[in-house]
Amino acid sequence: MAGRISDEDIALIRERSPIHEVIGDHLQLRSAGGGSLKGLCPFHDEKTPSFNVTPARGLYYCHGCGVGGDVIDFTMKIDHLSFAEAVERLAARAKIQLRYEQGGYVPRREQGERTRLVEAHKAAEEFYREKLGSPGASAGRRFLAERGFEAADAEYFGVGYAPAEWDALSRHLVARGFAVAELIKAGIAKEGRRGPIDRFRNRLVWPIRDLTGDVIGFGARKLDESEDGPKYLNTPESPIYKKSTVLYGVDFAKKNIAKESRTVVVEGYTDVMACHLAGVGTAVATCGTAFGGEHVKVIRRLMLDQDAHRGQIIFTFDGDLAGQKAALRAFDEEQKFVTQTFVAIQPDGLDPCELRVKQGDAAVRKLIEEDHQPLFYFAIQRILARYDLTTNEARLNALDEAAPLVATIKDKALRQMYAVDLDRWLGLMDERFVLRRISEIASRATAGAGRAAPAVQAARRKPDAADPAVHVEIEALKLAIQHPALLGPGFDILDESVFTVAEHAAVHRLIVKSGGVAAAGAGGREWVELLREAADTQELRSLVTRFAVDALRSDGEAEERYGAAMLARLEELAVVRGISQVKARLQRLNPVTEQQEYNRLFGELIALEQHRRTLRERAIGSP
Repeated sequence: MAGRISDEDIALIRERSPIHEVIGDHLQLRSAGGGSLKGLCPFHDEKTPSFNVTPARGLYYCHGCGVGGDVIDFTMKIDHLSFAEAVERLAARAKIQLRYEQGGYVPRREQGERTRLVEAHKAAEEFYREKLGSPGASAGRRFLAERGFEAADAEYFGVGYAPAEWDALSRHLVARGFAVAELIKAGIAKEGRRGPIDRFRNRLVWPIRDLTGDVIGFGARKLDESEDGPKYLNTPESPIYKKSTVLYGVDFAKKNIAKESRTVVVEGYTDVMACHLAGVGTAVATCGTAFGGEHVKVIRRLMLDQDAHRGQIIFTFDGDLAGQKAALRAFDEEQKFVTQTFVAIQPDGLDPCELRVKQGDAAVRKLIEEDHQPLFYFAIQRILARYDLTTNEARLNALDEAAPLVATIKDKALRQMYAVDLDRWLGLMDERFVLRRISEIASRATAGAGRAAPAVQAARRKPDAADPAVHVEIEALKLAIQHPALLGPGFDILDESVFTVAEHAAVHRLIVKSGGVAAAGAGGREWVELLREAADTQELRSLVTRFAVDALRSDGEAEERYGAAMLARLEELAVVRGISQVKARLQRLNPVTEQQEYNRLFGELIALEQHRRTLRERAIGSP
């Protein structure tokens, strides 16, 4: 059995895996000032970015959900991996050969499960690609050619061919050293009566990649309509393939999505190919499932979706009835976006692939860029199209069906505008009547949702950052972690009583236990990692991560004067609390009958006030 990965290799992986690049494979990051980056958190749903990354210290922290750590922690959490599997994944990315203590180089069969399944898919993709040029794949090549795709296009998108044999791929992969159990778990093969058989046979095959470019599954199109099975067959759910989160073409599109703040959602693999080849480089498609909430989260993170007037989501469905129904289903997810959402459907019913073949690349671009219409408008018009609006009965029935749709629009101003439009489209000429009906429906829906909503559990109380004392404590601790040299030995000898928050006192103890700021020098990544490893609880480790990532509030200047001011202010606030306590005790004393104790406390009060003035003078200039 292989031993543990060597500490030297783990350190090398952290060094050669820039955290902003690894995280940037999963979400768009923008400058937050002070050398920090910010984006939408991939671990919880949020409207405003609270996910911070500090490349200089190799750490991330989310103020929304409290998750943070280094590049290995992020890889473990985003891909649901063990520590060893995350290290292996990053090692492969950085082209580092791992060494295992007490075991030399790790044998292939002992690598992490995800690594093995990804390797199996990579080998399968190579096999399918090679087979596309074989005599048996003539129907597949003809299928592509009829849809306007050349051999170079197929090569670019990795399209391949699954032979008509029962176990051609399985035999090939077993010969390459993969276990049958691995092939079955990956969804590449399934159990047959005499051994494994290939899941895909006599089909065109498209590799489905995750955001990092790893092949995690396949989509396959039947070539012989007389054969059993669905027209399109996808990889089943597996440890690495979750269809509700996967978007075909996202590996090609993610940079363009971030750059243009636009995502085009189409229905099929050939539509994605056609759009990209026509110059629409933001096209993606779901893989054998309807567009849903998890897909929304992926797109929002890639777009940094937070500005309602900047980005665009364009759903491009087939013009047939099924395509229109798909567009209406997308309506349910629309309001999870902040950006504007549109539908583009070709009037003659052509999908993007067919449109490209018949009318060329320019027609595809025109469909996307000029012929789209707001999703709300499209959804309402599809309802009205089913009614003969020449009779009062039909108008009322159409209103009853369309009103709940309009009532679900969360933006009240937009809801009212569509209500006015609905009145005009129906020909009722009574805006108040339509508005009242929609408002009643919206109110009922809101009340029902309120009754059905589960009780929200009280979150763990967080210190109030608006409290001046809490603010100063946080700034001092951030300085001790980010720029320890600016504080000097005065920080190490602080009494714990200066901290009003228990967690802050725990961080101070951790810093002192780890040698104090006096021994930390200029700090840097090594100092932060030392503190994170010395933390004896996950909560303490997370707090260290947060303070290492958070920007200082010193107007961009981390000067020694600022450090001295924070220390003085921290002590001053503690003295102020002491003054308040002494004053309270004095008020309870009788200066006549308890003169000795009164005089003692009064003298203590004068000394504290004097000390406070001295500290205040030292703290002048602190924010």
